Amino acid sequence: MTAEPDDLPLDGLSETEKDKLIARLWRDLQAERAHSTELASRLAASPRHLDRNTETLTARLSAALSGRDKASDNGGMRSGLARSFAFLQSKTLLFALLALGAGFVLDAAVGQYQTNRLDQRRFAQLQLQHAAFEGLFVEVETVAYEPDGKSFRVKMKFTRIEKGLPLFVMLSPIRVFEQAGLDWKEVPSRDPQGGSARVVELTDTYSYECVFEPNAEGWTELIPGYMHVRFESASLVSERSEPDDDIIERTDRYYVYLKPQGADDDSIRRRMNLAGDPPIYMPMPPH
Repeated sequence: MTAEPDDLPLDGLSETEKDKLIARLWRDLQAERAHSTELASRLAASPRHLDRNTETLTARLSAALSGRDKASDNGGMRSGLARSFAFLQSKTLLFALLALGAGFVLDAAVGQYQTNRLDQRRFAQLQLQHAAFEGLFVEVETVAYEPDGKSFRVKMKFTRIEKGLPLFVMLSPIRVFEQAGLDWKEVPSRDPQGGSARVVELTDTYSYECVFEPNAEGWTELIPGYMHVRFESASLVSERSEPDDDIIERTDRYYVYLKPQGADDDSIRRRMNLAGDPPIYMPMPPH
């Protein structure tokens, strides 16, 4: 007969030893039940208090076994839950989660910074584009004969419409084209100052000139006695004297009807039904 469950040192036992103890108690219980059954059959005529003693012993053993099974189930559940959430106590995992969160925050901050920088660049580019086109006006100021009897001098002018920060304009030499048939042929032209491209700081107005010689054969006569000539001015505009990529390229084309040197003014007056001297040139809108 084994010791009663209440007297067993269960706290110091391992899970395997506890399982062995339960099995042993179960065998004892089965043996006790078999013994009780035998006593019941052999002592059927005995006093009733013997049956009560047997029933009491059986009840005690059953209660002990039932309590052990319940304690084993609760202990197993607690052990399983502890193992399930043990990973939350890992310092490595905690550091990994913090690093991941910091990475997301840093990525969001970098993305926002890049978006703001792009927005600033777009806004600055739009401002520069507005200043270079809507804020500037280019026009043909005059066209006059040169003393050599075959060349012309054209003067073009930049005007700053919107006042504000200075604009820096890099001017290329004016190019001149003369229409012959359906084609445009470039004619010789030069800067009278002998320069090439130059940078000017534009705060109000700036004029620049070009000397050219229209010499195309078979030039187109859209208006009686007048050549059809195109002036082309290319420039780079920035708000800084030493820009990086904050530059706007602008090309201006202007068309005029130009009277050749030595033309017969009387013939032109008759053909065009004009009074007075025919002008040297007649400007046209861009086309």
